[in-house]
Amino acid sequence: MKARHFLNTIVLIGTLSCLTVRAEETERPFWELNTEGGITWIADGRAHMDHIEMAGRQIAVVLHYGINAEGRFTCERHLVFPMLRTIPNDTHASFIRYVNWEPLESVLIGQNRLVDLKEQVETISLLGLMTVQSHWGNIGVKRILSPSPTQPALVEVYELTNLGDRTVTVRIEPTEHRMTSDAAKGVDGAYVVEETFYGTGTFQLQPQESLSFSAVVSARRESELPLVCDAVSEIAARQKLVKEWQDNLVLGTPDNVLNHMFAFSKIRACESIYETKNGPLHGPGGERYYAAIWANDQAEYANPFFPFIGDSYANASAMNAWKMFASWMNEDWKPIPSSIIAEGTDYWNGAGDRGDAAMIAYGASRYALARGDLHEAQQLWPLIQWTLEYCHRQLNEAGVVSSDSDELEGRFPSGNANLCTSSLYYDALVSASYLARELKQPAAVSKSYEQQARALRKAIDNYFHAEVEGFDTYRYYEGNDVLRSWICIPLTMGIFDHAKGTIDALYSPRLWTKDGMLTQAGSETFWDRSTLYALRGALMAGDTERTLRFLQYYSQTRLLGSHVPYAIEAWPEGNQRHLSAESALYARIITEGLFGIRPTGLHSFTVSPRLPYAWPEMTLRHIRICGSDFDLRIYRDKKQRVHVQLIQDGKVIKDSAGNSITFFI
Repeated sequence: MKARHFLNTIVLIGTLSCLTVRAEETERPFWELNTEGGITWIADGRAHMDHIEMAGRQIAVVLHYGINAEGRFTCERHLVFPMLRTIPNDTHASFIRYVNWEPLESVLIGQNRLVDLKEQVETISLLGLMTVQSHWGNIGVKRILSPSPTQPALVEVYELTNLGDRTVTVRIEPTEHRMTSDAAKGVDGAYVVEETFYGTGTFQLQPQESLSFSAVVSARRESELPLVCDAVSEIAARQKLVKEWQDNLVLGTPDNVLNHMFAFSKIRACESIYETKNGPLHGPGGERYYAAIWANDQAEYANPFFPFIGDSYANASAMNAWKMFASWMNEDWKPIPSSIIAEGTDYWNGAGDRGDAAMIAYGASRYALARGDLHEAQQLWPLIQWTLEYCHRQLNEAGVVSSDSDELEGRFPSGNANLCTSSLYYDALVSASYLARELKQPAAVSKSYEQQARALRKAIDNYFHAEVEGFDTYRYYEGNDVLRSWICIPLTMGIFDHAKGTIDALYSPRLWTKDGMLTQAGSETFWDRSTLYALRGALMAGDTERTLRFLQYYSQTRLLGSHVPYAIEAWPEGNQRHLSAESALYARIITEGLFGIRPTGLHSFTVSPRLPYAWPEMTLRHIRICGSDFDLRIYRDKKQRVHVQLIQDGKVIKDSAGNSITFFI
């Protein structure tokens, strides 16, 4: 298994001629796919540390874990409690505690402490939770670490197995720790962190017999009763939730790495939703961004994806976000804040107008179409109209949208009008023209949005089209003469006028590196979001064979490399945090890029598939858009024509050949 993945990595890297192959790129991966749908690191003597974020409705857990040089498992637990707010109650005011405990220190084997024996880790596995298998002499140990799905707690279950041929005495000592925070630093006063053991006592363990105990770290307001938590039940609930995500929107291709990476992306995209006092809010995470929403991460990246997987809590969080943004509509046409924070009680607008109205209009209109729910669409229509009108009022003399910055908030220059904002506004106008017809608006409304979209598309070409560093592509803003990765944005909006030069630039050594795309040529900074947009846009533009190789390389690196198993935010900023919405962007490479699904009505959508030449077929099962549940199968017939089958309840409803097919459902 390892050798095969190693070979695949070398062959794949060899196909990417624009990459400079370094020693670390050809190093065998730490991880491999397992038969349960997850990934496994089989210990082979290499020491390595990594970090992963997991979340439930009242907790986020960032595990800094690994295997040290002695072969021991090591783990520092960073626990975030988004609804326990600290002072000042701003964007970053979640109560956070770092816990560096080892529950196995409370275990005695005979007269000896287990941790005084030599541990040898065998495997670490990931699939929505972490499972660690190791042995300490003749005692096998299985650890399972998981956030509670609904409680403010990290739960850990330990299973001890007697691997020897003699009965051993096992004592698990009662252990409890309690810490109370400074009441002056909490919005609700003091917070209590408790470490509690369950299943303690003295046991006679027969050969090959096992026993279990659990350890829970929880937090609460001092005025609340202590949390009683059944760790085994909590882990079962977490596994059930992960299975529900895995059983909807199921990708089937000949490439198991892509299948697994897509499956993992659904977990991270859907888990980071917090039950705030003002309803569910999807949050980026990263130990900084919780109980809050952003016009880019939530409105633009994640919310348009949620209808595809059909998770009711995720869709509820999207509607709650639209409601919060809509509360800031005003008659003076002041911008809607970039972020609504602190459980919906405050806002942040520190970078000025980032083009947030375009992000919201784009996301809300796409979400409404994909959901296929007339009532929700009617609720969203005033917000869509307002944000479109706001963008219209920001058009400059050249006919493109002015803004103070973009979603990078001044980290890189964006001029007075940037390519991203105008492209988002363009797609929002197209979606709004579809939606207006569905909502039985006067014909003039849809027609007006169509006319505005055509005018804007022409203005985008006139204002941004340029030769940059020898490529026929776009300048990101007026005066920009260095390649930027966000030149991919028009491709994701169906604007392919300069697709070849743009994709050539994106995959050139000026932008593509072993870590993905640089934000700006000549810099060291990369943000996965632009790489994810670029891969989606290049597939939409029909650059299938080349883009597949880059997608495979990226997926192999993120899923089985040195930092796994999700798309990341950025580097050097943020230490490659596993922000949630980036995983939604990965999933959209598949739904919108590879399968080319584009909702055109509450019960209609187009499919423009990009079936790689070497693949006989690909499938996407249990797609939940348009208020339905259906499968798509893409295949080639004997004449090499690409067909799309729409399947419901195991029956083929429609089978059509073509580059772009419209379905009504």
